[in-house]
Amino acid sequence: MQAANLSPVPPSGRTQSGWDLFLVFAAANIVATTMQVGASLGAGLPPRRLLLAVGVGSVVGAAFVAVLAPVGSRLGVPSMIAARAVLGHTGAHLVAAVLFLTNFAWIAVNNVIAASVAARMLPLPLDERGWAVLVGLVSTAVVAGGPRAVRRADRWAVPLMGLAGMAVTWIVLGLPDAPPAPADAPAPPLPLLLDIVIGYQVSWLLMFADYSRFTAKARTSAVAVFFGLALTALWLMPLGWRLARHAGSADPGTMLAAADAGTAAAVLIVLATVTTNFVNIYLSSLAWRSVVPAVSDGAAVWIVGLTGTVLGLTGGWLDRFAGFMTVVGSVLVPVGGVLLAHFVLRPRPVDIAALYDPRGPLAGIRWPGVIAWAAGVAAYYLMAGGATVPSLAAAVVVYLLLARRLE
Repeated sequence: MQAANLSPVPPSGRTQSGWDLFLVFAAANIVATTMQVGASLGAGLPPRRLLLAVGVGSVVGAAFVAVLAPVGSRLGVPSMIAARAVLGHTGAHLVAAVLFLTNFAWIAVNNVIAASVAARMLPLPLDERGWAVLVGLVSTAVVAGGPRAVRRADRWAVPLMGLAGMAVTWIVLGLPDAPPAPADAPAPPLPLLLDIVIGYQVSWLLMFADYSRFTAKARTSAVAVFFGLALTALWLMPLGWRLARHAGSADPGTMLAAADAGTAAAVLIVLATVTTNFVNIYLSSLAWRSVVPAVSDGAAVWIVGLTGTVLGLTGGWLDRFAGFMTVVGSVLVPVGGVLLAHFVLRPRPVDIAALYDPRGPLAGIRWPGVIAWAAGVAAYYLMAGGATVPSLAAAVVVYLLLARRLE
């Protein structure tokens, strides 16, 4: 299988185990940005509210992605190709464009965090910019080797990250008690916290079929994706909050240096960034090729990886992190609602050939899906906080109503 191949995977090729699929999603979510979500919720947040927001948000967001994972096992096609059944070829191109652009930001954020930690904690003559370039190049080179190369890398990287993560967790558990939050610093409302946590988990939504298409059993795909995302978020988000509380800062390098986490923390963050960028580069490459098929697999991977790496050399990413989460959620939650309504609540047979035929019955825009997506985005921004559920509900209801009348 090539690095960014869009062709359907035949049943005989769906040999990926549930464990390998779990490792893909776990490796994607064992990353500094997951800890950064916890840190971004506010060091002054009371522990009970933090655990409630992370517990509910992590599980809900993971379940949202997991319920769509069986689509990949059933159809054998990438997410952007499957989306054509709901949005039409042109409508799916709009989603691909969103994915393409947001993943540049994810690559940049990941590289910035890894560079911040490595430059402070690893004894190598590289500054933050040098580390950001190195991490970006290594990630891109592995993805260019194709899905098998990514699986091989994850098989040794994820256990090593797990060991390093346990070492960091042990250090964090031994930190002295943090001072209580100031009385004049009210905690953010729970609905807003849930939007941030769910938005982060749902940021993986548009890879719902990209890797599960290599796994034969739909149930196996759903279980692997759910636990890969849920367990890692439940572990790392509270860890990030505790580090920020101890350090009095949400800067990743400062947090880990204040905890004196040492080499284990640097190994965890750098490896986690590389494995997460596997997914980001792969998704953007697939999205680009779904819109411009003439671009070769290798060229798509290298252009995406290098562009994200260069973008990471600019500043201000960490300051805009929480706001970025809400923007991502506002776009992806309603898209997920439309996909959920079509593939789960109102399942219909899918003509695989039509998914690849730009002049066939799925050409252009399928208006029920696009209108429902827009309705979900509007609902998200009409709410002052706690917009996830209303946005999801609006997209689902509007799609079901329009699909029955217009199709």
